[in-house]
Amino acid sequence: MLDALTGSYERWDGRGFPGRLARTDIPVESRIAQLAEFLEVAHRTGGSDAALDVARRRAGKQFDPGLVALFTTDAEKVFHGIDELESWDAVLDSEPSLAVTLSPAECDTALAAIARFVDLKSPYMLGHSQAVADLAAAAGRHMGLSVDESQVLHRASLVSGFGKLGVSNAIWDKPTPLTAGEWERVRLHPHFTERMLHRSEALGPLGKIAVQQRERLDGSGYPRGLTAPAISRPGRILAAADAYQAMCEPRPHRAALTADNAAAALREEVRSGRMDGAAVDAVLYVAGHHRGRRRAGPAGLTTREVQVLCLLARGMSNKQIATQLVITAKTVGNHIEHIYTKIDASSRAEACLFAMQHGLLPEHTLSSGGTTSL
Repeated sequence: MLDALTGSYERWDGRGFPGRLARTDIPVESRIAQLAEFLEVAHRTGGSDAALDVARRRAGKQFDPGLVALFTTDAEKVFHGIDELESWDAVLDSEPSLAVTLSPAECDTALAAIARFVDLKSPYMLGHSQAVADLAAAAGRHMGLSVDESQVLHRASLVSGFGKLGVSNAIWDKPTPLTAGEWERVRLHPHFTERMLHRSEALGPLGKIAVQQRERLDGSGYPRGLTAPAISRPGRILAAADAYQAMCEPRPHRAALTADNAAAALREEVRSGRMDGAAVDAVLYVAGHHRGRRRAGPAGLTTREVQVLCLLARGMSNKQIATQLVITAKTVGNHIEHIYTKIDASSRAEACLFAMQHGLLPEHTLSSGGTTSL
């Protein structure tokens, strides 16, 4: 089965992807499935004549000429009844009660299998969902998520690519810049994922996390343009894991980045205020990158200034901040003065807004005496 899947994009003439197999070295299951996929589309859009034309033109190139010969011998028999077949009805007929209940382990296995199948849509996405899921779950545990929360994040990461099925391969595999219309279609794929899952009581919550994978703290992401206060902690971790993994993989328009270059690009996203610093640090840590001794925050804030700003935004007095951080109130005052200068603020309210916009207060409600975990 796995051999057949890995041969899904190979061609009879050896010019497929990854281009390691040709002719009869390609599993026969792969050759049959590929021929059937293209002929079904041609038949649905242009009838038997269109399917025959596709088969004959690509015989000996993309398709096994022997299989094409079998098909062209009696194409009408092959297509008999295909117009009356409803895919959803076929699924229901095969499991009328839909009463199978999966254990947690079986659920993970099933979602992983579907994710691998979805990733087969494009040779550039092979293995992406599983890699993102493993990375995100490990980063979540590193950030202190519970076992249950990490499991939910892992599953949400597995399903996060489901919506890619709603976007044509002509877009995903395009080596040149996308048109405005094509880009708009790409921006909808997280929305498609959420819509695919929302009717399921078990999968709906996963969709609410998955839909945030391309959102950014400054509102520049998609599909909804959410800003920091509206993006959940799991969503931030998924966004960082997905971005890092994608950078390390080849795409039609670029080669894969090195791990160090991907890490540098991700840290730049933090400096620009688009990604959550804690989530990025966790992803890079579990990916094997050593944490830097000092990481600049948004607007060039130091780590200590970020800590002071968070506590200030939560309503703490200088004295309370000093007690919390074990420094003097005078030192706190100096930090606040430097913070206001760097972020161009003149009041606590403006400082609070800056902290929220740059993801420094994830998933917490402002209070007069609370603390925050960074």
